[in-house]
Amino acid sequence: MSFVGRFARLYSTKPSQPIGPGGQMALGDHLREFRGRVLRAGTVMILVLIVSLLFFDQIFDVVYGPYDSARQRLDEGTTMPTTSGAGGPLMLHLKLCGFTALVLTAPYWLYQVWAFILPGLHANERKWSRIFIAVAGPLFLVGVVLGYVTLAKGLEVLIGFTPEGLLNIVDFNDYLQFFTRTLLVFGLAFEIPVFVVMLNLAGIVSGKTLGAHRPWIIVGIFVFAAVATPSADPFTMTFMAVPMVILYFISEVVARWNDRRKAARSVNAGLSPDELSPI
Repeated sequence: MSFVGRFARLYSTKPSQPIGPGGQMALGDHLREFRGRVLRAGTVMILVLIVSLLFFDQIFDVVYGPYDSARQRLDEGTTMPTTSGAGGPLMLHLKLCGFTALVLTAPYWLYQVWAFILPGLHANERKWSRIFIAVAGPLFLVGVVLGYVTLAKGLEVLIGFTPEGLLNIVDFNDYLQFFTRTLLVFGLAFEIPVFVVMLNLAGIVSGKTLGAHRPWIIVGIFVFAAVATPSADPFTMTFMAVPMVILYFISEVVARWNDRRKAARSVNAGLSPDELSPI
């Protein structure tokens, strides 16, 4: 049975049954499972957010660093960022520490996403969940770090468009939104190859299909990088696209290896075209 078919069985309207090999989960149980995982992930994020508030000054210096670097290179055209409103500083604390919690807890909430899908897989496929969490979390963090490294250059390019004689006054809340979007885009972009491998392990996408569409996928990666990166410079786009292409090649190699492994374990493995199947 295909992955989609196996996953659809989880939405059976029959009375709840324990999940096991070939078991079913009622829709209500599935919704409770979803709620439980959301609550666990949310609780961990809130705890990390509270701890992050104790280190707000250090976090602020890290976030402000790329903008300060770009401002110093430009010498003129922009000022130090500002904030406004009586509640502005408080919201700044919550937004900044909330984003920090989102990034630091990425391995945990990514695991919760995969564990929610896990019942739709066979028992021999579930072992890949450990590999998923071992790879997905670090890749997300690597993408965030790369986004942070390229952010100063992107800001320099964007602010550099300010016409002579004008002063670009940046609101820190706008900058923070720009900062978080850039880093999240980089982090999530690095998760795409991981999900490609997971789809292959679930039997939805084959390595042969990935290879056949490789040129278009590479073009799509560069188009995605050009659209997703906030700055218009080719440096930032390339910094995202090239690692994604490399990761895609790795995911294709893993998918082809998995397809050969499955074919070797098939009941028809080793049979010639003229030989009868045991079935």
